[in-house]
Amino acid sequence: MISNMGVRLGAEAAHRLAQTGFYEFEAGLTEAEFTRIEREYGFEFADDHRAFLAAGLPINVPPEDGQTWSRPWPEWRGGDLDSLHRQLDWPVEGVLLDVEHNAFWHEGWGERPADGTAALDTARRRLAEVPVMVPVYGHRYLPAGRGSFGHPVLSMWQTDVIHYGMDLADYIYQEFDEARGEADDSWNPRATALFWRDLL
Repeated sequence: MISNMGVRLGAEAAHRLAQTGFYEFEAGLTEAEFTRIEREYGFEFADDHRAFLAAGLPINVPPEDGQTWSRPWPEWRGGDLDSLHRQLDWPVEGVLLDVEHNAFWHEGWGERPADGTAALDTARRRLAEVPVMVPVYGHRYLPAGRGSFGHPVLSMWQTDVIHYGMDLADYIYQEFDEARGEADDSWNPRATALFWRDLL
């Protein structure tokens, strides 16, 4: 069941983004589109993320001449399947990269195998059990999970994980609102996603 609080939070985030004037929007995702996406990629959107995308789908604007084409918003409607898979795999692949090349090892995985291939295989098995992270924008992510909402948005770059918003609406403010001031002492996000919160 989708929570009313999650719907309100997602709608607030969409409203805040629209007020910035930075992006254009298509019609929001429909229930049929959500069903197709979730079936295709094997996760369910958190309630606030779902409401955000239902309110209006931010679109990537083609660059002006001479600029690099960047697609930070996941293209859930009609996007390249491989690109979406890469965005969904990004958090896990980043950790695996650090396991392989930077000696990262999570203490909850037990003793690290001496053989590099065995270590990578063990890490891959363990990471198959962690919460799925869903791209919001670029390398900013929210945990998947219908019936959940209000998770902090995390910036994920290999095992360098930091808070980028107390929740989705706060993230939009932090990332896109040019009028924002310095964060005050009350800004104290607490990540909720198991494993990922250990990397903060």
